[in-house]
Amino acid sequence: MFLLSLDTPTMLRHFTLIFGATSIAFALVSLITKPFYKLLIKLGMRKQLRDEAADGGSATIFNQLHKNKRGTPTMGGVLIWGTVAVVVLLSPIMQWLNLTHFNLFNRNETYLPVFTLIATGALGLIDDYLNIRAWKIEQTTGVKVHKGLKVRPKFFWLTFFALMGGIWFYYKLGFDQVNVPGLGDVHLGPWYIALFTFIVVAGANAVNITDGLDGLAGGLVVITFTALAIIAYMEGLILLSAFCGLIIGTTIAFLWFNIPPALFYMGDTGALALGATMGVISMMTNSVAVLPLLAFIFVIEAASSGIQLLSKRYRGKKIFLIAPLHHHFEAKGWPEAKVVMRFWIIGGFFASLGLLIAFLELLGS
Repeated sequence: MFLLSLDTPTMLRHFTLIFGATSIAFALVSLITKPFYKLLIKLGMRKQLRDEAADGGSATIFNQLHKNKRGTPTMGGVLIWGTVAVVVLLSPIMQWLNLTHFNLFNRNETYLPVFTLIATGALGLIDDYLNIRAWKIEQTTGVKVHKGLKVRPKFFWLTFFALMGGIWFYYKLGFDQVNVPGLGDVHLGPWYIALFTFIVVAGANAVNITDGLDGLAGGLVVITFTALAIIAYMEGLILLSAFCGLIIGTTIAFLWFNIPPALFYMGDTGALALGATMGVISMMTNSVAVLPLLAFIFVIEAASSGIQLLSKRYRGKKIFLIAPLHHHFEAKGWPEAKVVMRFWIIGGFFASLGLLIAFLELLGS
């Protein structure tokens, strides 16, 4: 295994890079958060509560639980993916100026994650902007308009980006297999493209669904990307591990200001970017088989929404008081902080389990 072949000085250089990337990202976001927050206030980028549930019904319970959050600025996710993108894209210049020995913008390790982060972040940004713009139109004219991107175009573009990534992986990079612990490598042929597309789209939607309580999605993102960074490093993908470190650092800084009551929310622009990139990195590290453990809460949250919709459509009744699952526990009387902390603990436990399985598989290969 790659990790066992390294000498101490080499590992120290690697850890310095990864820790340095994480620390720089944290410092940058911490410095620009307050000015960015003031800009959001000035531009009127404030969150409004939805008046319709996912099934088209009234979102009464949701509005009762979150009425105090109306007007909180959103689009904070721009700080996360924007900072990561800028640092990565500037690293070749920094290397040319002899300010660093590493170029994080690497064809084999970071091209596709960076593209995914920016493309899906931009898609979420458009959705957030149109959502806020629709609310402003309603307040001024009293005429109801559709909020945000419509489902079909949003799904189309998300799927398109994921499909392009899958095609790139299969035809350009030669990926066509996934590792299943206990079974080894399973060759999928062209079906690899379909799996890649599904994982990226599902990841984006799962994080977006989970992003409903102060700090919930952010904390789970840190947990999942920490596990992915470790797996990437064990596989010798040093720059990809440092890229994960950038995401971890920016998200921790975002969490610093997102402790309840949140200063602002990441919005779709952050959730879609982080979820899609999580899916891409799991495919790059061939850890998709353990991703349901690394991202356990994200999977459960998305599943709870799907189960609720299917139950209401085909049985005419709800399973949860309100979906996704974190709102169900809120409706049962759990304080928001208790839901968040307990979901973090569960997420950390299952991510550790997934990491252990991945390590044992790499050790045996």
